[in-house]
This record gives sequence, C-alpha cells and structure tokens, in this order.
Amino acid sequence: MSNASPYILIKSLEGAITSALSAVDVYDLDPRVAKIVTTLQKQIIETRLDVRDYELSETRQEQIKFDKSSKRQLETVRKDILAASEYNIFGPVDVAHLTAQLELVIEKLE
Repeated sequence: MSNASPYILIKSLEGAITSALSAVDVYDLDPRVAKIVTTLQKQIIETRLDVRDYELSETRQEQIKFDKSSKRQLETVRKDILAASEYNIFGPVDVAHLTAQLELVIEKLE
C-alpha cells in the first residue's frame, strides 16, 4: 500500500475511522465526547476532499494550496483521534494504527 496515491491512503484511513466509530452510539456519550466524535467524522471527510483536490489540481499553485490545507486537516484529525482516545473511543492499538496511516498520507503529500 506504500505505492498507493495519497487519495487511496486517505480513503483507507477514512474507512478505518468510520468503521471504528460505527460501534459508538453518539447519543449515549457525554456531550463533550460526542462533539469530539462528530468533529472527527466531519474532519476526515473534509480531509479526504482536500486530498482529492490535491490530486486533481491542474496547476502547481493549486497543488501547493491543497497540500498545505490537507496537512493542516491531517494534523487536526490526529488531534481528534488522540482526544477521542482519552475517552476510550480508540484503544492504544487503534491510535497507533490510525496515526501510522495518517503519517503515510502526509509522506505521500510531500
């Protein structure tokens, strides 16, 4: 998978996050935790769209713009994953796996 494009990698990351969060009932969570989970769900979608736009950029200037935006989004996703793990939404193994996937996306964007 290391030869995969950033978009394929972010789709895989999005799938892993979505799969892990599908077992979580947001309505049973404390409001603070529910906000973290819903923010993460929205953030990973926004990140996927930015990475897609990066790959579909027609000019180098557009690519640079979406590269920066994607990296900011990925950093936010990382913070959301860590915040969710503080409330046992993700276990240590999940956090390690998700952040490793996230790092791979960042490497492919560079």
